[in-house]
Amino acid sequence: MSKEKSRNALVRRLLRRNISAGQLIGFALANLVGLTIVLVAMQFYRDVTTAWEGSDSFISRDYMIISRHVTGLGNLTGDNPMAFTPEAVAEIERQPWAERVGSFTAAEFNVYASLEMGNSNIGTALFLESIPSSFFDELPARWSYTPGRSEPVPIILSRDYLTLYNFGFAASRGLPQISEQMIGKVPLRLSLSGNGHQQYVEARVVGFSSRLNTIAVPEEFMTWANDRFAEPGRDNYPSRLIIELSKPGDPAATDFMKAHGYDIAGDRMDNSRAAFFLGLVTSVVIVVGAVISLLAFFILLLSIYLLLQKNRRKIHELMQLGYRPGEIAVHYNMLVAAVNLAVLVVASAVTAVGASMWKEPLDSIGVNGAPLWPTVAVGVAIIALITVGSIVAINRRVKSVFRI
Repeated sequence: MSKEKSRNALVRRLLRRNISAGQLIGFALANLVGLTIVLVAMQFYRDVTTAWEGSDSFISRDYMIISRHVTGLGNLTGDNPMAFTPEAVAEIERQPWAERVGSFTAAEFNVYASLEMGNSNIGTALFLESIPSSFFDELPARWSYTPGRSEPVPIILSRDYLTLYNFGFAASRGLPQISEQMIGKVPLRLSLSGNGHQQYVEARVVGFSSRLNTIAVPEEFMTWANDRFAEPGRDNYPSRLIIELSKPGDPAATDFMKAHGYDIAGDRMDNSRAAFFLGLVTSVVIVVGAVISLLAFFILLLSIYLLLQKNRRKIHELMQLGYRPGEIAVHYNMLVAAVNLAVLVVASAVTAVGASMWKEPLDSIGVNGAPLWPTVAVGVAIIALITVGSIVAINRRVKSVFRI
């Protein structure tokens, strides 16, 4: 065993005699700069985009909610110009930026909700809507309804409505203010009426949304209720659509909505547009870093090729002494792997330091940031790819020298 070690040590000293430290340092610095640019840009983008992704656990920023613009008397003339016809929906579905399109189904009957809080009895007329469950990134707890059973109807409530009640209605009427946790525990009683029928059902708020500006219920409940309480003969065209975007913030989607006079709900498009441009800038920065890393890879290969050229005579002598190409190449491979590992460690450390520097400003605006390990995992994958490519190239080059 000691003889084998001394044999390897002798070959290592022989082959490394002509290694240029300057060339290795140049490769390491170039690779470090490129990898650091890629990792820092990725981590910054992931940290910033949590501002949009983390604000709602049900509907992500990839969705856009649209309606027709109301002008004049709206639908008081008897028809319903605010509805989306099948032709209009099909036109949106054909757009390259529209991944899929879903419809809001509105309650075509009367809904009255009441709840008791201590000695106060609060009641109000409501409207209900439903969207396909497939558009929820994360289904709320107990998001289902089976007609005829006694389980309460689950409801997702817009946070804006709760804010309006607490700081507008309740404050002016001396009524108790309600927190999200409290209203989720308070049972609601819904009175459903229409088409000559009336029925009371229990309901419960199971979640809040900052992006769904509505009072949402499951599709199963809405289908059953409309069949029972809605007046027959009414058209079922939706007045609002939810669109999953293939690329959030795509300017083509905004241009289409403006051209057709469609309104986009809330500030979704502003947020999506900001995310789009942030993603565009990040992509450019990552491409620059990737190009630098690629150039560093070619610098390494050129350095190794020049080194092998210098050691051509020694490699021939080692071949005549019975050494195989793998025994020669392994020393260069170990050198490359060690340099790349050092580059990965330093680049990951720089990324961690950078993330800690912008963490406090992001925390001050309520952005928690993203975990670091996925970014480091990408760095490991990049370094592994560069290392494998280098090893393959080195092995081929050594074999070609042996064949001469």
